[in-house]
Amino acid sequence: MKLTRTIILFSILAASFSVFSFPDYAASSQLAAGWAHTVGLESDGTVVATGLNNVGQCDVTGWTDIQQVAVGSDHSLGLKSDGTVVAAGINNDGQCDVTGWSDIQQVAAGVDHTVGLKSDGSVIATGDNKYGQCDVSGWTDIQQVAAGGYHTVGIKSDGTAVAAGMNYYAGRCEVSDWEDIQQVAAGAHSAGLKSGGTVVATGSNKYGQCDVSDWTDIQQVAADSLHTVGLKSDGTVVAAGNNEDGQCDVSGWVEIQQVAAGQRHTVALRSDGSMVVTGSNEYGQCDVSGWDLDKSGGDDPGGDASEGDDSNGGSGGSGGGGCFINSLFL
Repeated sequence: MKLTRTIILFSILAASFSVFSFPDYAASSQLAAGWAHTVGLESDGTVVATGLNNVGQCDVTGWTDIQQVAVGSDHSLGLKSDGTVVAAGINNDGQCDVTGWSDIQQVAAGVDHTVGLKSDGSVIATGDNKYGQCDVSGWTDIQQVAAGGYHTVGIKSDGTAVAAGMNYYAGRCEVSDWEDIQQVAAGAHSAGLKSGGTVVATGSNKYGQCDVSDWTDIQQVAADSLHTVGLKSDGTVVAAGNNEDGQCDVSGWVEIQQVAAGQRHTVALRSDGSMVVTGSNEYGQCDVSGWDLDKSGGDDPGGDASEGDDSNGGSGGSGGGGCFINSLFL
């Protein structure tokens, strides 16, 4: 199954920005995880969701023609093929006020803010701006964006990074010296994937979520406030950080094509379109065993998504865990 979709950010920008060949995970993301919900993008442009729906964050069944999904703490975003954006969930800070957006190539969601990357490399944002996380109007030449709890990170075409928002919590915005970055992820920290497959990280390391300096051959990174996940080129997965609920129990995963990190769970898309998940299932956020995002009728559609028989959806060893591609971002 190809992850590349029709409106891939990095191929579209290639005509204007020619320094690096950026990976396409951000612009073609088929998986996203909120504080207690998970969202998946089907190959036909429709969207599925599971987990806590107390403020409508899982009300995505009517969405069509979607190219990418992203989630915050309690809201969900869908990027349509025409460059417009749809949103569902809580809107107490205006994080869902995206109806006027156009010409968007990628979306990212923090706890209570939403970020959009436009085709000309500029960035817009809406929602909570208490810490300046939405102060991105002056950004130019951006290739990809990531939203943490209270900060936003962007990669420029030359492989350097910029950040805005809260920085007094362990320096999560201290990315000015980063170079050769191809993809970023954000939680209570920032993680950057370098072109050689290594990873750098800055910010909170209370649980070891920034202990990624020895990672190699990485193709994608995902971050939550408490843990970081890396997808290797051979389809296996590594993780660092809090494993209280088993969210880092990914050592047995194989044939993975995309990963998403939740607050207390981790979810992944296999090459056949089926899912694997580990961590807390307190609100049903790990109930993805019936999903077949490829819709090609793979060898094991709808099989048990967990890698073990833990009742909380844990894989292998320890039980329970939660979810968050953008984290609780504390």
